[in-house]
Amino acid sequence: MSRSKLYITITVIAILVTIVTYSVIHVYFASEKAPTTTIPQDASTYSTTNPSSRLPVIRGAGASFQYPQIAQWARLFQEKTGIPITYQSVGSGAGQRMFLVDRVVDFAASDPPLSKSQWEEHKNRVLQVPWMMGAVAVVYNVPSVGGTLNLSGEVLAKIYLGEVEYWDDAAIVALNPTIADKLPHQPIVAVHRSDSSGTTEIFTLFLHKSAPDKWSSDLVGKQVDWPVDRSGRGVGAKGNEGVTAVVLQTAYSIGYVELSYAIEHGLPVAAIKNAAGKFVLPSEMSIQNAARGVIFPSSPQDDLSYTLYEVVYSPSEDAYPIATLAYGFFWAKYEDREVAKAVSEFLKWIVQEGYNYMIKGYTPPPQEAQRLLVAAARIIEENSAR
Repeated sequence: MSRSKLYITITVIAILVTIVTYSVIHVYFASEKAPTTTIPQDASTYSTTNPSSRLPVIRGAGASFQYPQIAQWARLFQEKTGIPITYQSVGSGAGQRMFLVDRVVDFAASDPPLSKSQWEEHKNRVLQVPWMMGAVAVVYNVPSVGGTLNLSGEVLAKIYLGEVEYWDDAAIVALNPTIADKLPHQPIVAVHRSDSSGTTEIFTLFLHKSAPDKWSSDLVGKQVDWPVDRSGRGVGAKGNEGVTAVVLQTAYSIGYVELSYAIEHGLPVAAIKNAAGKFVLPSEMSIQNAARGVIFPSSPQDDLSYTLYEVVYSPSEDAYPIATLAYGFFWAKYEDREVAKAVSEFLKWIVQEGYNYMIKGYTPPPQEAQRLLVAAARIIEENSAR
């Protein structure tokens, strides 16, 4: 090869090496730069600093009586809308205080409605909606009794007064002639709530209405000085959860809990003598019968205190006598518009879909009461948009 040809060949090779090297370097840096342009785009998509992209949290507290159904609704509502609902099962009394006094929650759940004096104090600022019905079931743990026990308000009053001491007392035997030989001579352990409880208010109101000569009006309320405790056979427990646990673990005990707790844990439930003289078990139909004839107001801003007294120990022939409406309390106006919109949507969703998903032990309220939920949703929307 001549010297000139050798020079040309070396030059061509050098040019080719330069081109290839440049291409490799370009491709390398191009590939390194790609993530630095796409990461910021992805990051902005998931930003949590944009207020319009935040979902509000609806915070509630109150009755353990209502907890299983509210938990069911909260789960389904979040699946549908993405809006979470938190709920603290602390009892009706504590829930009312957290909502009305401390104002640390957005709604409260209570077994009884606001009393007349409470309603007058919070008139036009608080909305009440009777959003479900349930029953206080009388449960017992008597291993030898396989059938259903019959009980009356008078006998239950005597048990919680401490006057009926044993399961084979003549008063209980008289109500249960077919299982009289199964009733043991064992002391009755009477379990009751230790906290401020709407369930207790419903139960003690039933005792007073059905046996006024035995259970006086001063023993009606969320917290009671239980006479049976002075006999040493009374036991207090917190929440429906606590009463359920004590009855399950204590032979020869009796207690009162929301029906769903009895169903969930397989506790025997007594048939209770109603105002018509029938022994009735709690069921969807017998619970709904208790609200028959109740006249509801046209607005959730009106007084509902009378509805508790009318439903408990209802005169309806086939009603379960310890059935009740259960209530939700909401503000007529929320300062946070996103929360207001979420609460309004939740109330409308309950009427449109939520009542298709009732847990055993609860039923939807009458149609007249359901209209109060829709009215409440409208009031919250209109007031909070101003």
